[in-house]
Amino acid sequence: MALSRASKTEKVGKLAAELQHSTSAIIGTFKGLTASKDFELRKAVRAAGGSYHVVKNKLAAKASEGTKIEAALQGLKGVSAVAYTSGDPVALAKALSTWVKDNAEFTFKLGIVDGKVIDVREIGDLATMPGKEELFSKLLFLIQSPAQRLATVINATGRDLAVVINQGVEKGKFAGAAAPAAVAVEAPKAEAAVAETPAAEAPKAEAAVAETPAAEAPAAEAQLVAETHAVEAAAAEQPENSTASQGGEAATTDPVEG
Repeated sequence: MALSRASKTEKVGKLAAELQHSTSAIIGTFKGLTASKDFELRKAVRAAGGSYHVVKNKLAAKASEGTKIEAALQGLKGVSAVAYTSGDPVALAKALSTWVKDNAEFTFKLGIVDGKVIDVREIGDLATMPGKEELFSKLLFLIQSPAQRLATVINATGRDLAVVINQGVEKGKFAGAAAPAAVAVEAPKAEAAVAETPAAEAPKAEAAVAETPAAEAPAAEAQLVAETHAVEAAAAEQPENSTASQGGEAATTDPVEG
């Protein structure tokens, strides 16, 4: 049944609105495709984040003008169906390739990814590539891996050190080192006390010894000098007294004899 101009315009407008933001598309053809299999195909495309339409070639060419998939929808011949997406082209290629393996009624014509037209072989290669999510996961793993390894090494070092110290404490490895440390701490204190005591008391004792002679020496010397003078005076007077006594005795005795 031929479409009216109004119907064609409406269909082109709807398809153009859907294709406007599409970045990738895979165009195929089919023969003898049942309604149930067509439903399964549409379901697989939707699961991959895409949309699917059986299109008339001229309408598809008109609707795709100005879009990123325009080059793939120009000059189509025969029955054409287009699966398109604005998301991951790998996911779309995987979904279609997996479904086509079990349904020979559908075959690929060509595809387009970000403005580059690809052939049937390249569609198969695209289906074997990792998807965007998988690539992002691998990239994130590569970015985080060095940081995770560094954190693991740092944590392992701390754990190993704690284990070694704990084992040393349990086996008493640090007991011998602790006792000398305590003695070493107390010895300087004892030496300081011994050193401080003579230093404080010696000047006092010396001062006491030095002050005592300084105070008593003049009195002792004066007394000694006085005693010396007295002895010398007594020694000087003794001969005169002795002579005078002897002379008196002689004077007294001589007249008696006469």
